[in-house]
Amino acid sequence: MPEEFSQTHHALLAELSEQFSASALLTGDAVPARNAHDTSFLPPVVPLAVLRPDTPEAVARAVEICARHGVPVVPQGGLTGLAGGAHPIEGCVAISLDRLNGVEEIDPAASTMTVRAGTPLETIQNAAADAGFYIPLDLGARGSCQIGGNLGTNAGGNRVIRYGMAREMVLGLEYVLPDGTLVSGLNKMIKNNAGFDLKQLFLGSEGTLGIITRAVLRLQPQPGCVNAALCGVGSYDDVVALLAAARKGLGPMLSAFEVMWPDYWHEATVTVSGTPNPLAGEHAFYVLVEAQGLDEEIDGPRFMSWIEGQFEAGRIEDAAISQSMQDVADFWLTRDAAGEFQTVLGPHCAYDIGLPVASMDDFANACRARLKEAMPEALSVYYGHIGDGNLHIVALDRARATPPMDEISGIVYDTVRAFGGTVSAEHGIGLLKKPYLPYTRSAEELALMGRLKAALDPNGILNPGKVIDFPGRRSHT
Repeated sequence: MPEEFSQTHHALLAELSEQFSASALLTGDAVPARNAHDTSFLPPVVPLAVLRPDTPEAVARAVEICARHGVPVVPQGGLTGLAGGAHPIEGCVAISLDRLNGVEEIDPAASTMTVRAGTPLETIQNAAADAGFYIPLDLGARGSCQIGGNLGTNAGGNRVIRYGMAREMVLGLEYVLPDGTLVSGLNKMIKNNAGFDLKQLFLGSEGTLGIITRAVLRLQPQPGCVNAALCGVGSYDDVVALLAAARKGLGPMLSAFEVMWPDYWHEATVTVSGTPNPLAGEHAFYVLVEAQGLDEEIDGPRFMSWIEGQFEAGRIEDAAISQSMQDVADFWLTRDAAGEFQTVLGPHCAYDIGLPVASMDDFANACRARLKEAMPEALSVYYGHIGDGNLHIVALDRARATPPMDEISGIVYDTVRAFGGTVSAEHGIGLLKKPYLPYTRSAEELALMGRLKAALDPNGILNPGKVIDFPGRRSHT
């Protein structure tokens, strides 16, 4: 390490130690191993320091000090991201939001909740439920992921078909700019057209434009009832027809439409032990349909009538229909089994892409064939939120202990480009997808992103190297 760089670090750490307690500033051997990586399987990088501020003002102070010393900052939440957005870089200060947590307020009249960025999603869900409300944002990492990271990546999850992406749930936002300025816009009003909607710049920007510290979330009424069916379907044409019928027949009650290809179904219900399989026989596709209603006595029979109609139309070969909330939870276990793939399949590559719904099976067939041609022992499985145009892929080469990530990614994303899709539907770009972003965004769009980054962060202090680079970004190595 160059002498002048060491001097910079020494001066920075000295100032930070004056401003933050020993429990909030972790350096050297005290840096936790978990802060050296996220869930992207990138090699760990130990940050220069881990800062754990517990107020928005402390986050702002930390960023201002780091910016003044020219040392990059990487914001970290629950570290559940799969694209490397929270992965440290050499010589950075990681700002962990673990201690910036808690629900500050629930406003029943406005149907809003004000939360700190480090609050786990499940904590927010439970607090809303206890107050008689509902937070529709939901994903498998709900117990570990934090709302700041969910908003910073514009998370999607299981119920986008009804409620939209994470940005649809945000009314107000507070954030720290790369120079340490704290901007508070904790708006509670649905209608507020007073100038630019600045929060949209930071929702989905993956911590490259600012660090989210607090948010005002829009609450929904708790569903009066939930009905679900796990269906065996004979063809992809029938899957598309079933989706159209669900949108028309269930209307706003339709809350999830999850599709699982047979390769996924085998791994989820056979390889992963303990996953219930309520369907007899084998099917070309497996579809989980969920509907949230207001009154079980009215909406339960309505859901059953709709299912019966799909049998009569020949769109469903077999179905298990929920009789209780435990049945609904068991059906979701088939979809959540993907969370166990790291254990049962070992190291693998995970992809989160978006495609036109009509093209998804053609894409899966083409991608599977191309992977097999390049790697005869390739395993790839396909599943996802098809009602939202979002397909997930897990891929590995069973002939190699370590997946050839670059080779697999090249095939997957080249096929995505050929089908006119997007390389990221809900997981963000981070480090892993950055080389492939031009497959999805035009040169003009990338240039505009660079201009925004340069305007807000001219020295490239905040989460540098993630999502995009821009001309003139200073080097931190």
